[in-house]
Amino acid sequence: MLQQNPTATNPSPTAVFVAVGGLYIGQSVIGGLTFLGLPAVLRSAGLPLDQIGLLYLTVLPWTLKFLWSPHVERYRLPPVGKNRSRLIVGSGISVCAIGLAVLAFTGPSPVSIAIAILSVIALVTATVDIACDGYAVETLAEEHHGWGNAAQVGGSYLGSAIGAGLFLVLVERSGWTCATLVMSGLVILLALPFLFGPASKTTVQTRDHLPSIRNALKRPQVRTGLIVAAVYVAAQKWGLSMLGPFLVDYGFDLATIGALNGVGSMVVGFAGALLGGTLVRLYGASRVLLIAIFVQTALLCIFAYLSVHRDISQWIVMTVAVASSSGIMSIGFVALYACFMGWSDPRQAGVDFTLFQCMDGIVSMAGGLGAGAIAERFGYQASFGLAAIVSVLAAPVIFLLMRRQKG
Repeated sequence: MLQQNPTATNPSPTAVFVAVGGLYIGQSVIGGLTFLGLPAVLRSAGLPLDQIGLLYLTVLPWTLKFLWSPHVERYRLPPVGKNRSRLIVGSGISVCAIGLAVLAFTGPSPVSIAIAILSVIALVTATVDIACDGYAVETLAEEHHGWGNAAQVGGSYLGSAIGAGLFLVLVERSGWTCATLVMSGLVILLALPFLFGPASKTTVQTRDHLPSIRNALKRPQVRTGLIVAAVYVAAQKWGLSMLGPFLVDYGFDLATIGALNGVGSMVVGFAGALLGGTLVRLYGASRVLLIAIFVQTALLCIFAYLSVHRDISQWIVMTVAVASSSGIMSIGFVALYACFMGWSDPRQAGVDFTLFQCMDGIVSMAGGLGAGAIAERFGYQASFGLAAIVSVLAAPVIFLLMRRQKG
């Protein structure tokens, strides 16, 4: 068993929420810039959808990080010594900030160079995330996991608001270089609460558990949880992969998309995260997951309708977009990530939680690449329509798998 000093390893939950929340916001600034902000910029420059879809190749490190997660966990939690989460996070954030600064001067095109730089940033960010998730699960008591999860999901939406909202507004008004440099600086600022907060106060500990993927996959909860993650992510994310380009083609300018995405993520997404936590407590994760799938299916059908009826008022289109990408998505993923925390072994939380996230990344990448190709060849209606069908088929599968987890 892990030997620990209670006063050193049980800091104020609020301090932990703020610390990990800042990191989650910073990671999502990069994600929002990559998957929401940059696609809109490229589409406004006239690039075809199938090339824009190649940006989802930068998800690859997030899909493969389970391969090096045991090594990160063993370094972070040595058999004898201090928790090294702070060292991993500090080094990684510095590299990410430098990478964004380089991207600021190379520009968004050619796309191949942007993808190469963002892939390196994604590799480092994915590694930092292993340490951050492990620290959150092991540090927070079980009764605080819900709030920790709200900080994670809520932080991701605040970060997306910055990366897809503020970023686009800055690009429109001040240019690419200035906007990207601002994002670089924000990533550093958002990491400071973690670097100088509870993670900096650790003591020497003795541990006898060796983190490994094999130990994770021995547990039925992890194996079933991976299937739950794959099915649920396909139902929720595939249909929204081309949302940014769709809004551009519908007639929105970058500043409007950025402003509305920003407000939507900050208000609707964060509120949805809080509401999702409440609903999970009241009704359980299974019901919340199913409700989110059914509502998302309806919204995807509306998108399919809007893609062939371009006379609908823009405010209606944006309302549906914000409700889908910020509201329903945040509610559902609070429930899903709460399950991930519960299914993870605190002795190797970085490994277990990473496996679930990698499945999320694999399915997201496949959906992003596929949606771009489908939308380019058959139109947005086909892309949204197929995603709605996938979502409908996912509901009974999620229901059965969650019953197995409880059993």
